[in-house]
Amino acid sequence: MLRRMKKIYYLSTCDTCKRILKELAPLDGIALQDIKTEAMTPEQVEQMQALAGSYEALFSKRARLYRQLGLHEKQPSESELKDLILKHYTFLKRPVIIVDGQIFVGNSKKTVEEAKVALHH
Repeated sequence: MLRRMKKIYYLSTCDTCKRILKELAPLDGIALQDIKTEAMTPEQVEQMQALAGSYEALFSKRARLYRQLGLHEKQPSESELKDLILKHYTFLKRPVIIVDGQIFVGNSKKTVEEAKVALHH
């Protein structure tokens, strides 16, 4: 299933995600999942981790909750990072774009450009 999949995990309330979706258009044939209204399953998060190589690569340290929960003073394990991502969508570094077994995580210009090429070629 991973080989032939085009999917974007994003947050509809995030201006950066909205801007990136516009940049990536057209989005025909690409599954979109708003992680606020459609929670990620453990299987989806495990699939992302398998492609990204670690939960740390998927984890956003910019989330407000990161400091509120005192996580900046700890070194959460991979399993703790997975649990945090599943409990609070805000901990997923967004957007996550999966294209035929490749993964693009986050909103850096380079990442978005690479995802755009992969989606449309």
